[in-house]
Amino acid sequence: MSKAKKDFYAILGVKKDASPEEIKAAYRKLAMLHHPDRNPGNKAAEEKFKEAAEAYTALSNPEKRKQYDQFGHTDNMGGMGGGPQGGMNMDDIFESFGDMFGDMFGAGAGQTKRRRKKGGPEALRGHDLYKEISISLKESYLGLKKEISYYRFFPCEACSGKGMKAGTSTKECATCQGAGQVTYRQGFFMYSQPCTSCGGQGYIIPSPCTSCNGQSRIQRYDKFTVTIPAGIYSGAELRVASKGDAGVYGGPSGDLFIRIQVMPDKHFSRVDDDLVCSVTLTYPQLVLGCQLDIESIDGTKEAIKVPKGCPVDEKIVLPGKGFAKLRGNVRGNLVVVTKCHIPKKLTPEAKAVLTQYSDLIGTDAADKDSGITSFFKKFLG
Repeated sequence: MSKAKKDFYAILGVKKDASPEEIKAAYRKLAMLHHPDRNPGNKAAEEKFKEAAEAYTALSNPEKRKQYDQFGHTDNMGGMGGGPQGGMNMDDIFESFGDMFGDMFGAGAGQTKRRRKKGGPEALRGHDLYKEISISLKESYLGLKKEISYYRFFPCEACSGKGMKAGTSTKECATCQGAGQVTYRQGFFMYSQPCTSCGGQGYIIPSPCTSCNGQSRIQRYDKFTVTIPAGIYSGAELRVASKGDAGVYGGPSGDLFIRIQVMPDKHFSRVDDDLVCSVTLTYPQLVLGCQLDIESIDGTKEAIKVPKGCPVDEKIVLPGKGFAKLRGNVRGNLVVVTKCHIPKKLTPEAKAVLTQYSDLIGTDAADKDSGITSFFKKFLG
């Protein structure tokens, strides 16, 4: 007697032209709803769980779906639900869809994914390393070569980074058969744990290298000279390729990132790519104007012209005398900010001249030091 046709599309609640993604999403929803772990002892839920798995098995396989659409069954196609008896076996469901259940319920529900290690240890890239160095503002202006010293991992020379003695090889772990994990099941509940025999690696090293204890690399002191470009700014990072930790079991080395910290300077500062300093002038120099040389941060002399009637905090700009830009062949400016020296003590002659000048411009400057100081402050704002 022929068995009754099951409407797999109706079981999953999808249309006959549903996409593979829609079919999978519908099955996941039903599997979560009727999963035995969520319905312990519920035979009706168990049957619906099996029925949904049978429908998904048929419709998720293009060949089986084609046969089902044409003949109404998937007999003689092999796999779950494909035999003449139909029906589903719980062990088959968990074996075939363990990864999906692991995604839905976490590592404790049907996770059967095997992380088989092929060919022994897996070559992994080494870690990137970070080192911070401090330089002066002058060094950031000029650029410099600086020696960098630190500890990092190098490939083990004794075993050429293989982690095992010459002439030996790794063996597949007999406990997990190379999976790296062991799966346990209690009724419908399944969970996996890292294999304790091989530490979750899936292999063992029978004859590890005695120099690196099978780790394939050794930590030791390293130093080299790095070129820090002129114009480098505080907070910048320089990347030095392959100067990080050596890779594991022959993997590529990581990189070294050097973080730059520029220390403050007593006389100069940086604003964007401009070098900023101040020059202290006398009152006559500000009023009458003058020309003078100032010393830049690199020790060179730069001539500046102070215009007549120059106010305090005026910015005198010398183009192209600032920091080098890291990209391009242009430089910032040297910005000189004018300041005024206000004397606290004056000679009788200087006091007389200033008092006379104060009278000429109508400023009340009494014959005492505080009055002269007030005159300067009032005039200079």
